[in-house]
Amino acid sequence: MLDPQQGKLGQQLRCLRLIADGASQVPFIQTIFNPLAQAARLVGEHFIVHLRQHPRALHVGLEAITQTTVRFVEAVRETGVAGIFFATQHATYHQLSEAEYEEFGRPYDLRILEAAQGEPFWFNLLHFHGDDIMFDLLTDYPVQVVNWHDRETPPALAGALGRFPGALCGGIGRWETMLRGDPAEVRAQVADAIAQTGGRRLIVGTGCVTLITSPTANVRAAREAVES
Repeated sequence: MLDPQQGKLGQQLRCLRLIADGASQVPFIQTIFNPLAQAARLVGEHFIVHLRQHPRALHVGLEAITQTTVRFVEAVRETGVAGIFFATQHATYHQLSEAEYEEFGRPYDLRILEAAQGEPFWFNLLHFHGDDIMFDLLTDYPVQVVNWHDRETPPALAGALGRFPGALCGGIGRWETMLRGDPAEVRAQVADAIAQTGGRRLIVGTGCVTLITSPTANVRAAREAVES
């Protein structure tokens, strides 16, 4: 179990404090990759093979990662963030079965999210990364918002509205539209997202994080489309 005040985690906490000091009126959240995603990054390309051949060893590793992440979330709480962007990368049928995610993903996910409950956290977002996602398997997680690549994989915003009680974040394709498209295409997707949801429980955004190389004109067009 790592000390969240040291190393890269400690540097990130310092970054959050600087943001809070410089933009105290602007809500911001901290990305937290779930333990399964962290383990996959540590193991590399053969992660799924290890998961199926050495499940006990993986559980030991996931426990250590979870304990460290819980401590980091507790430290993040003291910096002034509004919540966390909780990113999953294996809640997809291309990667695992539902039974495998129930064993290796869900219990560790819920411990992280439990640590992220209560003040000052009021905006916790669950991100499904990838195609063919296990949407209904995770929509009972204690978060206020869900986000996924809605322009690339089901469900569409219209179909998801009745399957999750909180807000949906999406509507804009991050590659073809926000990065490579033009302002008119961005405005069209925003209008379509609002039409799909009736403007209810919708946060307009990209299906994943907005790429920093996205044209400013496209980012501005998204905001202006919402404001208008």
